[in-house]
Amino acid sequence: MADTPDEPDYSGLEEGEAQQAVDIVQAVVARYTEQIAAERRASLPDTERIAQLTADRTAAYADLQRLEEASPEEEDRLAELYTARLRRLES
Repeated sequence: MADTPDEPDYSGLEEGEAQQAVDIVQAVVARYTEQIAAERRASLPDTERIAQLTADRTAAYADLQRLEEASPEEEDRLAELYTARLRRLES
């Protein structure tokens, strides 16, 4: 169950639900994109933070590609990893 009504609830993932895993990773990519844009608009952009966010976003895109042929176990692993990452990004 989600902590708040506005927070997505990914706790009910079952083995093989690839679309939910894709949705979670895409949500993380979107958060990275938002944070990169915000950092670039800052009066003093942190170039190291932009570089790290960009690298993280690139890795997330690679994981999206990996999900296309992932086993159910890999889908679950990535869904758990990105659910935790999304919660961290939203806190």
